[in-house]
Amino acid sequence: MSDAYTTHGAFSWNELMTTDPAKAKAFYAALLGWTLEEAPMGHTHYTLIKVGETPVGGIMGIPPGAPEGMPPNWGAYVTVDDVDAAAQKAAELGGHVCVPPTDIAGVGRFCVIADPQGAVVSLITYSKK
Repeated sequence: MSDAYTTHGAFSWNELMTTDPAKAKAFYAALLGWTLEEAPMGHTHYTLIKVGETPVGGIMGIPPGAPEGMPPNWGAYVTVDDVDAAAQKAAELGGHVCVPPTDIAGVGRFCVIADPQGAVVSLITYSKK
């Protein structure tokens, strides 16, 4: 497991949520030479982005339940030692918990927070493998 997946405060994953995953995959693969690998996750179609053999991110459709009219966007994940504690601390510091701590089977536990100025980032604690 890479240090980014275990080091508190390290950026560790990037994810594109988009209205047209097929077009996005074609665009980024051609532009950046990424290797794309389908990785089914329950009911969600998910595509891993790889640089060489290293997974660095994912592409998925905008999920059901997302705010209406949400535009395609890139999201960054930052590793934390304890996602539940980090979500609570973010709120105590004046941030907003947009998506509460939630399990991702086989991956770990994440949440989405907004800082007091409204910038959004995802926090994640990866499962020990």
